[in-house]
Amino acid sequence: MRTWGEFETAMAPAGAGALDPRGPVAEAIADLWWLMLALGVVVFVIFAALLLAGLGRQASDDAPDMARHRQLVTRWIGVGGVAMPAVIIVVVFAATLQTMADVPSSAPADALKIEMTGHQFWYEIRYPGEGVVTANELHLPVGRDIAISLTSADVIHSFWVPELGGKLDMMPDRTNTLVVRADVPGEFRSRCAEFCGLQHTKMGLVVVAEDADSFRSWISSQQTFTEPTTADARGGRQVFVGAGCVNCHALRGASGGGTPAPDLTDLPLRRTLGAATLPNTRENLARWITDPHAIKEGVAMPGTALSDEQLDALITYLTATR
Repeated sequence: MRTWGEFETAMAPAGAGALDPRGPVAEAIADLWWLMLALGVVVFVIFAALLLAGLGRQASDDAPDMARHRQLVTRWIGVGGVAMPAVIIVVVFAATLQTMADVPSSAPADALKIEMTGHQFWYEIRYPGEGVVTANELHLPVGRDIAISLTSADVIHSFWVPELGGKLDMMPDRTNTLVVRADVPGEFRSRCAEFCGLQHTKMGLVVVAEDADSFRSWISSQQTFTEPTTADARGGRQVFVGAGCVNCHALRGASGGGTPAPDLTDLPLRRTLGAATLPNTRENLARWITDPHAIKEGVAMPGTALSDEQLDALITYLTATR
């Protein structure tokens, strides 16, 4: 059964979506939407008024003037059926072209480069210029153009942060580049926007837009690593290796290091677990390790049978400050 905490994590975005833009690209798209809504409202009001006027007319016993009637019909067909739609189409077409021009197709040379790979059902995130690898939590500096290279390791996914920009597919064997910029700090939630399997709706992403100093501090925290030295943490490291976690998950300081699953090095710093499915707490991490399919059915990770002591040591190791 889904808990209230899971529901809150899944459903509570930081912003109000595409109509609450926090960047220039999203603002251009929102402006186009509002224009189309305004035109639609104008058309509705005009035709509703004409309908009400027609219904309110008093019936007349006089024979209609057919010549005048045909003239009125022809005039209304010309105005309402040809001229008005033509004007609306031209206005929307011109506004759409302007919006397309406002949405950058290439990034400036000084843009921050980020590489994202979609997996069933999580996001792999790399900052190649900084040597940082993380998962399911995207950090962006405010006021700087970001070039995000998007691809997929399996099926087609789609990346979309409504408050920051448009939607772009993540496709196997192909790289698409999306240029975005956040103008104000904030935390946003994204969901995969292309059906990609059973847990499509639980393929979430936390996006954190922060000032330059906070972003640089976050990058520095990702680049530094200190192996936990407590007895419990050392015991947890042995469980991590011995239970086979290391075969799929990378974690600096542990031997081996697979790639099919999220890198866990910065797990203590992340806000959520399971691709924004659960808040990142010790209790939820225990639930995820022992029976992930009870939380997110269909994930590749199997449940892990551990004693209470082993589970406690493993969680201590995974959540140790690095």
